[in-house]
Amino acid sequence: MYLSSFRLGDHPERLLALVGLPGSAAVIANAMDGAPEETRADAVQRELVALRGLGLEAEEVDLRGYFDEPARLAGDLARYQLVWLRGGNVFMLRYALAASGADAVITDLVRRDALIYGGYSAGPCVLAPSLRGLEICDDPSLVLATYGVPAIWEGMGLLPYAIVPHYESPAHPETTLCGMVAERYRAEAVPHRTLRDGQSLVIDRGTTAIW
Repeated sequence: MYLSSFRLGDHPERLLALVGLPGSAAVIANAMDGAPEETRADAVQRELVALRGLGLEAEEVDLRGYFDEPARLAGDLARYQLVWLRGGNVFMLRYALAASGADAVITDLVRRDALIYGGYSAGPCVLAPSLRGLEICDDPSLVLATYGVPAIWEGMGLLPYAIVPHYESPAHPETTLCGMVAERYRAEAVPHRTLRDGQSLVIDRGTTAIW
């Protein structure tokens, strides 16, 4: 796993060390599903350009096209070495992962070491056992407004702790809110790790390091 606070972070070479070249990446940008379509399209393009700049073949896999079709999604994701989940609203991302079955598909592929999980902000946040506390910085009601169903509060559970991005990162507009999330986690004894923008948590063959 390559879990960044913001975009590729300061050490994208660590991502390439996991994926290798030539490599292919599926960009999942469903954390942006609540944004205007033009804004969302620009966000997707930014990720494609960044990953292609590293030498990876990158294209979007929009989970909205796979709702209730997990078997088809599993076949398509198996073609990639990396799945890259960009930032945005973590509750929107969680809903899309569940509605498409991507949560189970990605969990299976990652645990079989058949896929590298990468991403930033909402991408790492969704891996926690629970999303409780993240309503401080992301609006869960956006799921209801967009899809007509309540937000999902259970995380994917691929990590035994929560990730708090943008911590003590004054250049990021959400740093104060993320600091409040970390404060709540500390007060409630919720296992978590904080990441400043530029930092990435790298998990490789049982070892974990922050770069």
